[in-house]
Amino acid sequence: MKMKKIAAIVLSVALSAASVMSVSAAATDGILTVGTGKVVCIDAGHQAKANSETEPIAPGSTVTKAKVAGGTHGVVSGLTEAQLNLAVALKLQAILEARGYTVVMCRTTNDVNISNAERAGIANANKADAFIRIHANGVANSGASGVVALAPSASNPYCAGIAAQSQQLAQSVVNGQCAVTGQKNRGVSLDDTMSGINWSQVPVTILEIGFMTNPSEDLNMANADYQAGIATGIANGLDVYFSNLVVTP
Repeated sequence: MKMKKIAAIVLSVALSAASVMSVSAAATDGILTVGTGKVVCIDAGHQAKANSETEPIAPGSTVTKAKVAGGTHGVVSGLTEAQLNLAVALKLQAILEARGYTVVMCRTTNDVNISNAERAGIANANKADAFIRIHANGVANSGASGVVALAPSASNPYCAGIAAQSQQLAQSVVNGQCAVTGQKNRGVSLDDTMSGINWSQVPVTILEIGFMTNPSEDLNMANADYQAGIATGIANGLDVYFSNLVVTP
């Protein structure tokens, strides 16, 4: 592990994030007005303890999944995915509120017990204009890295009506994050098996912010400045999404 190289990467991202935030703050007649009147629901994926009880993966479905899976963990940092997701989510909340967005948080602590369907219900009840579900990846291959955003397909039997906007949202936030952090952009993956997507009635994406099973990426994501860069990139992506939103029938 080349610690100096990792530290340099973190510093570079911190400077990049600060630069982006500075530019945004100066654009008082531009990007900061995008959030006015917009409601963003943020779900920091997972929680302190998994809930193995099951629930349908969608309204009316006979297929069930655990209400909340345990998530992955950092191979070097030791952070749980729930801890990382919440740290980024809270930073994103602060940035979005500063830009004029109304933010609804599914959770602000790790000590909760909220199922994936219930989290989607929070976004639905608040008529969110965007539902951002923050997660992190974990795989056997320690070399895998980068950011991917999940969205429903147009043939999703439960929420096809939000598929096009969800895909636009997913592309915007994955692009936004990677533009700030320099991570590999793995694009948008269409997935119709996720409870938190299928129960949603509002545009939704699951953003996998990086691989906790990659030692370098894990250490980067454990750093508070790097987390701020991730959050800034997501916020920038939301600004772009709402500025360029194309609503299809």
